[in-house]
Amino acid sequence: MKIAILGYGKMGKTIAEIAQERGHNIIYTTNENPDFQQVKQADVAIEFSVPEAAFQNISNALKHHTPVVSGTTGWLDKYSAIKKLAKQEKSKFLYASNFSIGVNLFFKFNAMLAEIMAPHHEQYKVDITEIHHLEKKDAPSGTAISLAEQIMTKSHYKSWSHPPQNKTECDIPIKALREKGVYGTHLINYRSKIDDIQIKHQAHSRKGFALGAVLAAEWLLKTKDYGCFNMKDVLNI
Repeated sequence: MKIAILGYGKMGKTIAEIAQERGHNIIYTTNENPDFQQVKQADVAIEFSVPEAAFQNISNALKHHTPVVSGTTGWLDKYSAIKKLAKQEKSKFLYASNFSIGVNLFFKFNAMLAEIMAPHHEQYKVDITEIHHLEKKDAPSGTAISLAEQIMTKSHYKSWSHPPQNKTECDIPIKALREKGVYGTHLINYRSKIDDIQIKHQAHSRKGFALGAVLAAEWLLKTKDYGCFNMKDVLNI
């Protein structure tokens, strides 16, 4: 598989390392405005840039009929336009707020717990804490937002709030912390006057995210369908 990496920072370099270990070829990398004449030579583009560049990067790749895997957060207000474009161009796009296999299992546990806790919402109040490295630009994280949205579909909560002190009774408060050397920690807390229930995912390195992104690219290349996909499709969960 020939791969173009759009966004060659720490994550992009880890993705390249994992991809090469799995026998793939990295034919193009960039941290600048991509040259799509080179991108279209790839079988798939893996996009881990910045929120300001992601929409344009993804759009241009799809217009050149290059399948795209993206993990950039902070641009999803334009997701519907990408969904329409992928269908229009008969191309393939796969987005995940987090590619870690462990995190995607955590999403499953989160949805199950939210459904179990729903009848007890008066006794327990839910909140989310996410902790990331100092270089992460968006807050709260895309993963935290995805976790909150999952809970909202299973409960009386209507929205999430950040900063958490701005919340209403129907908001899930999200606390976003930035600390040196933290790869990603997410905690879901259900608190009552009697006790607390907590589930937690903590990443120890970038390799889990990178491996998931490469697995997603492998899957996307194999599927015969066009349109938009996510890690549920890759992992069949």
